[in-house]
Amino acid sequence: MAPPVLDRVKQLIDPALRLAVDTLDENLRLPAAYHLGWCEADGTPTTADAGKGMRGALAVLGAEAVGGSAEDAVPGAVAVELIHNFSLIHDDIMDNDRVRRHRATVWDVFGVGDAIIVGDALHALAFQVLLSDAVTERTMAATDRLGRATSAMIAGQAQDVALDRADTATLEQCLTMEANKTGALLAQSVAIGAVLGGGDPDTVDALEHYGAAMGVAFQAVDDVLGIWGDPTKTGKPVGNDLREQKKSMPIALALDRGGDIGRAVQLAFTSELSEAEIVELTSQLDGAGVRGDVEALADRHLDEAIGALDRGELNAAPRAELVEVARFVATRSG
Repeated sequence: MAPPVLDRVKQLIDPALRLAVDTLDENLRLPAAYHLGWCEADGTPTTADAGKGMRGALAVLGAEAVGGSAEDAVPGAVAVELIHNFSLIHDDIMDNDRVRRHRATVWDVFGVGDAIIVGDALHALAFQVLLSDAVTERTMAATDRLGRATSAMIAGQAQDVALDRADTATLEQCLTMEANKTGALLAQSVAIGAVLGGGDPDTVDALEHYGAAMGVAFQAVDDVLGIWGDPTKTGKPVGNDLREQKKSMPIALALDRGGDIGRAVQLAFTSELSEAEIVELTSQLDGAGVRGDVEALADRHLDEAIGALDRGELNAAPRAELVEVARFVATRSG
């Protein structure tokens, strides 16, 4: 079950997120609202899955953990959610994914051109939101962190594409890529909140370390779900990452290990896989202990994330919620 803080923060930042999206050009509002789960493709209001709001929650908890208020972090929380959703829209195009959160993706409904422009608009809007009020030392520092996180995330996406094109991959390469693609924004989400909440540099750095380590745990679990996840919970077909031949952590680990499982993966990835071949490779990976090894990696980074919280002077209640969020990330099933 998702931690209550995710719903608390979503209710807090949703009005501000909607106000921000309403400032977009009229041609962009509908596909943006559709992607965010607020309406159907014809504009009819809906209660579709809008995502967990993890990054926004981390921003708010970062502010509260250093003694600031939740309201201090709202611009940062909205900004990181906009950046995250810009990346999802573009990722779906690049990965040719037609389903996200149990419904058709933006590009599948509105076309690739519109989806690219909407993603671009959300990217620009994130920085406008952070700088929309008085420009202070805190907002400038938060904006700098958002820019660095976005650059790292884009670099991670490029590394992901390069790995998928390569003949092989190592676990080290995969971890570097995923630390950028996923970990950078999670790390800076909580750090941005702490900066806006007035945290001292050492505490902000500790929270950034927490977010970075949690990002690796998050992605490790995501990669397990990409192969073994329940489609009714993940919103994607079973074995989807094998179907797309993505060099995620389980695949990179198997290739690193070599032997029978390494050869099985190399052979399987030489041509398009049938559904029966996906089932067979899934079973082989599981039998070789790959799934368990990736889950153990997630657990180690979860411990690292929680340990990083001991390096800062944090308020007890939000610290406990940060631990709860991290544990949820490492145990979720969808």
